[in-house]
Amino acid sequence: MPTTTVAVRLTLSLAGLFLLPAASWAAGAPPAAAASSAMESSFPTPGPAQLQAGAKVAQTCAACHGIDGNASSTEFPKLAGQHADYIVKQLHDYRIAKGAKHPARINAIMNGMAAPLTEQQIRDVALYYSRQTFKPGVAFADKKELKLGASIWMAGIPDRAVPACASCHGPGGAGMPSRYPRIGGQWQGYLETELQMFRNDRRTNSPEMHDIASRMTDKQIAAVANYAAGLRAPSETAR
Repeated sequence: MPTTTVAVRLTLSLAGLFLLPAASWAAGAPPAAAASSAMESSFPTPGPAQLQAGAKVAQTCAACHGIDGNASSTEFPKLAGQHADYIVKQLHDYRIAKGAKHPARINAIMNGMAAPLTEQQIRDVALYYSRQTFKPGVAFADKKELKLGASIWMAGIPDRAVPACASCHGPGGAGMPSRYPRIGGQWQGYLETELQMFRNDRRTNSPEMHDIASRMTDKQIAAVANYAAGLRAPSETAR
């Protein structure tokens, strides 16, 4: 099936509308402070020694995610360029927290992989992958589906009370370091599967995403996943 790259070009004034997620307003945080906090990583810039340590941990992840974080199979997410905060949270969610009976996120393989990691190893591998060069995917060239996906991404689904994906993940899908993952350029199949899992309560570590996905149809999920797969960061669009 033919593929295409989706280039999203917006004026600065329009892009600014999407930089502050509704969740920040709901939490009562001052708009400017909330936006600034969300755009900053919780982790300092890693030095050579920490990146080397992260690369060592990543050797056990490489079979699925690739040593450079660009998974070759659509079954596994690309981790290159992903926000370190998000990777750390997911690795924590794959483990059984103190006092809990089950991990917050269930995946037989990842539950086993995350369990023996130390906190330092989690930080090291997260920072290592966050510094790798991301190789964005492509969207399937289905004009009707891409149009639907673009509409959902930028404007949501008003009659189903589904917010615009861009309001949290940004117009280009880059996310916000301390709050929302980068999903622009991720595998279409992976994104579609995760949305279905959120909807069907098979992935339960984000109540917000369950609430959103539960109001979406299969067609809408497939369309927005396809659109997101073709998104690019400004620097990638210019290549």
